[in-house]
Amino acid sequence: MKKIKKPVFFIVFLIIMAFSYTALFGIKHQYGDISKTYIKSVKDIRLGIDIQGGVDVTFTPADGVDATDEQLDSVKEVMKVRLASLGITDSNVYTDPNHDRVIVRFPWKSSESSFDPEAAVKELGGTAMLTFRDGSGSTTDENGETIPTGEIILNGEDVKEARGMMQPNSLGQYENVVALTLNESGTQKFSDATARLYSENGTISIWMDNTMISAPTVSAHITDGNAVISGSFETVEDAKALADKINAGALPFSLTTSSFSTISPTLGTGALEAMILGGLIALGFIAVYMIILYRLPGFVAVIGILGQISATLACVSGYFSFMNSSTLTIPGIAGIILSIGMGVDANIITGERIKEELRAGKKLNTSLEAGYSRAFSAIFDGNLTVILIAIILMGAFGVPDSLFAKMLSFIFRWFGTTTEGTIYSFGFTLMVGAILNFVMGVFASKLMLGSLSKFKAFKNRKLYGGVEK
Repeated sequence: MKKIKKPVFFIVFLIIMAFSYTALFGIKHQYGDISKTYIKSVKDIRLGIDIQGGVDVTFTPADGVDATDEQLDSVKEVMKVRLASLGITDSNVYTDPNHDRVIVRFPWKSSESSFDPEAAVKELGGTAMLTFRDGSGSTTDENGETIPTGEIILNGEDVKEARGMMQPNSLGQYENVVALTLNESGTQKFSDATARLYSENGTISIWMDNTMISAPTVSAHITDGNAVISGSFETVEDAKALADKINAGALPFSLTTSSFSTISPTLGTGALEAMILGGLIALGFIAVYMIILYRLPGFVAVIGILGQISATLACVSGYFSFMNSSTLTIPGIAGIILSIGMGVDANIITGERIKEELRAGKKLNTSLEAGYSRAFSAIFDGNLTVILIAIILMGAFGVPDSLFAKMLSFIFRWFGTTTEGTIYSFGFTLMVGAILNFVMGVFASKLMLGSLSKFKAFKNRKLYGGVEK
């Protein structure tokens, strides 16, 4: 505590407040109709099926295809990738090999007041067969549907990566495009085609299934494996949706929707708002209780708890660039509440230890140092146990390619895979909250309290639960 200087409290306090503000409200920039999000807010958190509702859809192979178990597994994996690319972790995807079915459940987007389940199902089940063809010729089949006739130059397997983005066109105006990076085989094919068509002033049409989405004239010999799809996207989101389908890969066969239905939320929006209000009231009572019982350490603890809540919500919303956003479910909210309780408990343990040291007649600075030191082992043991349990929950109920599922695959592979996203969400928020107990409840609180104890106005031992000598 002796090394902690007076300004430290204000520095830590301002960092927590600034972080909490940006985590709750985010940072966005609006330019005309274009909105750019720099930092996501709590409004960007995707709510789970059990809170906001969602879609239940059953896919079956089209045209009477008798799918093998391997093909159904391939469809399932493609579905998972597409859901993950949309930031949806609270989803269930499973197969029914006996009836050649793939069943998918996924939540509505939190920002949508109305939801078109047919459009959502069409986007998820689209075959996304991307082809680059020589020329833009087409014909119609016996059903009157358009069929491309040009020779295939590239297909989806030749694409290494696709990205939805904005870039200036030849007129200097920004347009929405899908930027493609081709793999080695695709680079060579595209180089050969553009070399020939450039000399002929030809075109390369780009098709998604039987829909032509662009037909640019070849204006250069492209040898670096970078191509762009443009001219058909109204928004960046439209371009990103196509990029996500391309990245997810093609399905082994076309799918048809045999049934779909919307799922009513088990916790309506009104109930969610009531729960949030109740949580704020409870947090207020906790703050008053901590300040009355532990005084200055209690005040510092409240600041740390606010930082812990904000940081947990930031981890869920995708605030940090190195972390993907997660889906918040009712069990996930329970994980946040439980971790807050553990944070309060950690501060109570520390506060009581400080009181004991002061009542033993030790000096203020010595009591603070000893209080945090003696409390740490109990806090560490409790939170480490919770972190280990959370890791097991995330490994058991996460998608097979998640970090902890891979780590614990030697155990859970014997029980088959499961993707119960609601339980995964509980494990995620519980783990994050337990880790943040160390950051906010131990490290940040110690810095702030040690700093305040250097001010003459805060040297009174009564402010820490002791008796003034």
